[in-house]
Amino acid sequence: MNSAQLLLLSSSRAGQSDYLAPCLEPIANLCETRKVLFIPYAGVTMSYADYTAKVATALKPRNIHIVGIETAADPARAIAEAEAIMVGGGNTFHLLQQLYQFNLIEPIQAAVNSGTPYIGWSAGSNIAGLSIRTTNDMPIIEPPSFAALELVPFQLNPHYTDYQPPGFHGETRDQRLAEFMALEPSTPIVAIPEGTALRISKQTMTYQGNTPGFVFLNGEKLELSPQQDCSQWLKAAS
Repeated sequence: MNSAQLLLLSSSRAGQSDYLAPCLEPIANLCETRKVLFIPYAGVTMSYADYTAKVATALKPRNIHIVGIETAADPARAIAEAEAIMVGGGNTFHLLQQLYQFNLIEPIQAAVNSGTPYIGWSAGSNIAGLSIRTTNDMPIIEPPSFAALELVPFQLNPHYTDYQPPGFHGETRDQRLAEFMALEPSTPIVAIPEGTALRISKQTMTYQGNTPGFVFLNGEKLELSPQQDCSQWLKAAS
């Protein structure tokens, strides 16, 4: 991770915001004027071309040029030549299945470890972790493995909230994450609420947002304060 530059956003919206509006500033800070390769594989209910066009429209005001990987004759080469890599949200299982199908796990890892900026939100952030076992998504398709990109040495839970609607008797998010902790007590889960992000620059990680985030580890729930340096979680889980 010595050269890694990552922006892991919880969501594409916050509250009633326009699409990607809360993300424009941090994305621009990382890759303004760059030609960005967009990976739309998490999209299931729209075509990849439509998803890419939607993102391109949202980022055009910041002079960020988006090219969809679906147009590449050689996706692995497109990743190797990308000035930045961006992965959108949607269904995490479908996203990971497509990355395995096109043999893109190792090319993405190699590019990011060589310093190519990586930007993801929702599912695109989820796959940056060790595995997708703490995603919120329905397993609509089965990837060859739950092992993800392993760009960071922990699990992620985007869209984090522990809200329980009145009269709802299913498990809360904290209860679901506690189930993971029961099986993997020493593997951190970093839970990021909507409107927040993790910014990783080499060996430094900062929690960005106006509301607290959380780390679940060894049966405990630890709070991350807004703008907190949380680089300690970049150390490999013991």
